[in-house]
Amino acid sequence: MVAILAVALVVALFVASLAAYAAVTARQVEKAIPPQGRFVEIDHCRINYLDIGSGPAIVMIHGLGGQMLNFNYGLIDRLAGAFRVIVISRPGSGYSTRPGDEPARLRAQGDLVAKFIARLGLDRPLLVGHSLGGALSLAVALDHPECVGGLALLAPLTHPVPHPPEPFRDLEIRSKLLRTLVAWSLATPMTKLKRDATLEVLFGPDKAPEDFDTRGGGLLFLRPKSFCATSLDLVSSHADLPSMVERYPSLRQPVGILFGRDDRILDYRAHGVAMKTALPDLNLQIIPGGHMLPVSHVEETAAFIRQAMAGLRLPAL
Repeated sequence: MVAILAVALVVALFVASLAAYAAVTARQVEKAIPPQGRFVEIDHCRINYLDIGSGPAIVMIHGLGGQMLNFNYGLIDRLAGAFRVIVISRPGSGYSTRPGDEPARLRAQGDLVAKFIARLGLDRPLLVGHSLGGALSLAVALDHPECVGGLALLAPLTHPVPHPPEPFRDLEIRSKLLRTLVAWSLATPMTKLKRDATLEVLFGPDKAPEDFDTRGGGLLFLRPKSFCATSLDLVSSHADLPSMVERYPSLRQPVGILFGRDDRILDYRAHGVAMKTALPDLNLQIIPGGHMLPVSHVEETAAFIRQAMAGLRLPAL
């Protein structure tokens, strides 16, 4: 009995030390990368966003595990001279918050983005969605077509995938209790240990910038709340996709997709070429490169977005 109690005490102390380590790391991260931009509260979610430039509006939405600093490698500056560029951190991402487990499903997040567009008084902006942000942009266009002038999607998730991409497999935790336990114990040290391998897959074959941890906001993922939110986004992401796929032919907005041919996260054929079946007029562009196009291929991405803005039409819906 004494031995069992001793083992239990050691385990408890080990878990407590991991939780303390996670808490200290979170404070250090937030000190190193303080919030930027503005905040607006919508449906009990506090949304952090940047609003730069003037002219026709572009709303940019990041992918899984990211936040608005993922667009911080010159893309905003290249567009803000001619357009009003608004970059948001999705609910639960970066410094945006959401209460409990809602809204995590794509259509629920899409409802919130539509309300965000209305709150800012934007006149049918171009939605630029990267990766999971592409699926979210599609959800907004399907459910709130009156809010969207067009879509410019960057390496988007458009169809269900049988298994999460390798860097995200550890996030597939469906139990809220287990998700929380992992977030406050193993997640922070394991994320640090796997950093280089994760970035190699996420960016490859392109090279990840040396300063992505700070300038790109990568360190923010080390916080337990970021792990929990990203895990919930992952397990919730495919609930709405099958029905969305069936509705893609109903899209009336102009849609463009830019994909890296060598993307190691999402296959351009399954998520780009496949969209041509539903949308024959889709502007699909395939370029050499990996998944993180807004970071690694800024010039090509900016040109793609400018082209989308030039071709924007606002048909009666």
